[in-house]
Amino acid sequence: MEHLQDPSRTTTPAAAGPPTDDATGADRTARLAVTVFPLLVLAAGGLGLAMPSSFAQGKPAIPYLLGLIMFCMGLTMTSRDFHSVAKRPWAVGLGLVAHYVIMPGLGWAIAQLLHLSPELAVGVILVGCAPSGTASNVVTFLARGDVALSMSVATVSTILAPFITPYLALLLAGHVLDVEAAPMVVDILKTVLVPVIAGLLVRRLASGLVRRCLPALPWLSAVTVGVIVLIVVAASASALKGAAAVILLAVVLHNGLGLALGYAAGRIAKLDPAASRAMAFEVGMQNSGLAASLAATYFAPLTALPAAVFSVWHNLSGALVAAWMNRRSR
Repeated sequence: MEHLQDPSRTTTPAAAGPPTDDATGADRTARLAVTVFPLLVLAAGGLGLAMPSSFAQGKPAIPYLLGLIMFCMGLTMTSRDFHSVAKRPWAVGLGLVAHYVIMPGLGWAIAQLLHLSPELAVGVILVGCAPSGTASNVVTFLARGDVALSMSVATVSTILAPFITPYLALLLAGHVLDVEAAPMVVDILKTVLVPVIAGLLVRRLASGLVRRCLPALPWLSAVTVGVIVLIVVAASASALKGAAAVILLAVVLHNGLGLALGYAAGRIAKLDPAASRAMAFEVGMQNSGLAASLAATYFAPLTALPAAVFSVWHNLSGALVAAWMNRRSR
């Protein structure tokens, strides 16, 4: 789920205090989104497996679909997101370092541990090198975590992705397959940073219209991610049937260890429990849409499968962990 953050944006105080009517409504909306989204993506993947020839040719559309998701993200951003970064730069910096060290490192280690094929190894590493998944903001809200910190880390990690993701991938996966870092920088600028900036500008110029559209944006993004998964799975349907078990194992290990180590990083740095819960999701949840787009553009279709599976799994696990944290925090 690459962008379902807006319900939490308007209800941050509810994460720490008694729920208001608005907060309760937003909580229901967020829970519905987190519940429905994995089912939607799972259905898309099933359709891709069942009818691969009908959708496999959609690969050239993936970067444009990702651009639409990032444009939606830009539409939901406000100056408060950047003010929050300025107020706690050390905490945001810790989140960025943890994210871009833990997840890429885990991706490389898991690829070695499971003796993955070169294509799958690069796919897992690419997922690890991606910026935070913006769905992390919703599950942080549901976990009664520090939503402002979560949004700050997600925003800055996305802005920095064009300059970090390609070179991390080159460092960790360049010995496995040829990684074209410079073209990746250009592609991420075009499909991530430019659409986000465009969304920010549209929000500034037509704020009233955008506010009326905000409730629809999470669902538009969810459907778009579903279409990306549909295309990726269709393009590698035969390979997925033979490698489904090892891909799922790699994804579960990657996500689960990322959540655990992200929370541990927060506690070691003496962040409060709410901030540590935010760190868990900012480290463990990835922008798998970007990873799938890069994999489909620069490598064999099989390379994009870990990102497609991660897109489903990290939302299921995120929702479950958030529910457990919410119950403990009460």
